[in-house]
Amino acid sequence: MSDYTPISEIPNIYDGLRQTFRTGITKPVAWRRRQLLQLARFAKENADALAEAIRLDLGKPKQEVIMAEVHPVIERSLIAAEKVEEWVKPEPVTTQAWQQGWNPRIEKHPKGVVLIIAPWNYPMILSLQPLYGAIAAGCCALIKPSEISPHYSAYLAQNLNKYLDPNAYRVALGGVPEITRILELKWDHIFYTGNGKVGRIISAAAAKHLTPLTLELGGKSPVIVDSSADISISAKRILWGKINNAGQICVAPDFILAERSIVDALVESMKAHYKSFYPEGPLKSDSYGFIVSEYHFERLKGVLKRTKGKIVAGGKWDEEPGKRGFEPTIVVDVKPGDSLLEEELFGPILPVVTVDSIDDAIAYLNDRDHPLTLYIFSSDENNKKKIIDNTTSGGVSINDTFMQVSMNEMPFGGVGESGHGRQVLRYSFDNFTYERGVTDTPYGDEPAFAARYPPYTKESYEFFAAILNTPIPEE
Repeated sequence: MSDYTPISEIPNIYDGLRQTFRTGITKPVAWRRRQLLQLARFAKENADALAEAIRLDLGKPKQEVIMAEVHPVIERSLIAAEKVEEWVKPEPVTTQAWQQGWNPRIEKHPKGVVLIIAPWNYPMILSLQPLYGAIAAGCCALIKPSEISPHYSAYLAQNLNKYLDPNAYRVALGGVPEITRILELKWDHIFYTGNGKVGRIISAAAAKHLTPLTLELGGKSPVIVDSSADISISAKRILWGKINNAGQICVAPDFILAERSIVDALVESMKAHYKSFYPEGPLKSDSYGFIVSEYHFERLKGVLKRTKGKIVAGGKWDEEPGKRGFEPTIVVDVKPGDSLLEEELFGPILPVVTVDSIDDAIAYLNDRDHPLTLYIFSSDENNKKKIIDNTTSGGVSINDTFMQVSMNEMPFGGVGESGHGRQVLRYSFDNFTYERGVTDTPYGDEPAFAARYPPYTKESYEFFAAILNTPIPEE
């Protein structure tokens, strides 16, 4: 694994990126397209090595890495390469007839030199998805992957520069001292994925320079299950969303709010699917990962030990030093105020909270922070609409979990405590551009402007004051 980036080198890296951007090399569409194709090539040609690095960090099964990290990076980099020429085209503006001759248009320009701070849980997609957006936008970028996923971070630092222009795209390794120094510099945009506590620190650092931010934060994404839901399929899909990466996902189902009449059937169905997923137990399965660090392992053990709920599946962990295997754990009879409902679990524990009605579920959610994703399992169209109309969340997924992030055409992001800004393809591109309104007024229009110039007269005043005679419709 690579050593951390020397702190003394960070300003030099920054200055080099700034100088590269000022040359204009990143702006031609052909150059951007080539870099995007190279990013896809990096993901494709290094898929096995990347999967192995992520396995060493997270124990993540290779299929999960290919499915949720390698595949979207290749696919979306290729789509971005195909679409970037369309994305950068100026958008003509239709305005009032007397202004149309000014050739009004909106141009998309790169913000400049940007910073991408990625987390450890999905280290590849969450570092390279913002990157393809920055490349498509014509920006230079510094990528700071997480020190908690050291094998992936080191591999990225050692190999990305073999594919992308190293003068325009750099990787910095390190922990708190390194990122602290990085945040002292003035970036043109910061894209951060992680938790709200660190998000506040990054927001404070960005505010000193009035740097715009995209914050992808997460939170406790709830699942509402009503009595009309297909219990078996719902149980299977909820459990699958929870076991991916051992629940270490910002969009993992965090807890279930289930109507009382179907709680028992839902829990029994989840237990049955649990057994079919892991006939010999999850801790012996090659289809299940482990907890990323001792800190997170102990944190999960602690919240589970404190729960007043009843464990009905799982609940065990691997005591062997360094293993950090933690069974998917279903807990019922969980009441508001329980340890499992305090903060985002970010692990394979799934509490079930019983509610008497959909109205009670809505009230519960509206008393808490807005989640990144709201999951609804229902066959009742009125209930679906009622929940959507009366709650707030970054996104809504009905009758499935996790797979909403696979959609190339949908914006993904949070609201309130779960973050702000959007990503995926065009939305990733938009993060790193700014809209520049441009007009080009002909000299020949000068006679039309006579009334605006001093000395003002009764006639010139009446010309502009005519708006005061405009009737305003009654409500």
